[in-house]
Amino acid sequence: MTAELDALVDTAVSAARDALHRAYAPYSDFPMGAAIVSTAGELRSGVLVENVSLGLAMCAERVAMFTSVNDGIEPAVLALCSKRTGDEFTFPCGACLQVALEIAGPDLIVVAVDDDGATERATLADLLPRGPKIHTPG
Repeated sequence: MTAELDALVDTAVSAARDALHRAYAPYSDFPMGAAIVSTAGELRSGVLVENVSLGLAMCAERVAMFTSVNDGIEPAVLALCSKRTGDEFTFPCGACLQVALEIAGPDLIVVAVDDDGATERATLADLLPRGPKIHTPG
């Protein structure tokens, strides 16, 4: 990892940890915050927003990704902050991985962050190895 990439990851991790506290998770009690950072350092965050009608809920990662599209920002790093799932870091769900693949492509750095600030990194291609080979950057 380069120092420049490490700085982008640190920015995304910090913003995702801050966003975690704004999540609306009254049904699962599993708050999640996310943040994307572009190679230029542009930052957008998102939070989990639950709804009693599960299909109307939205994952934090997709909120951040959709906001980046709205603002014309191409993500380089996506960080997701939440409790661990068992003893494992919580990475984005399949739907969020698919959205990230379409918006940012397979080289996106995805960082899982637990509520203590520990991290684990992977590329989107590592997390979704058989994902469709599409990417239409804005």
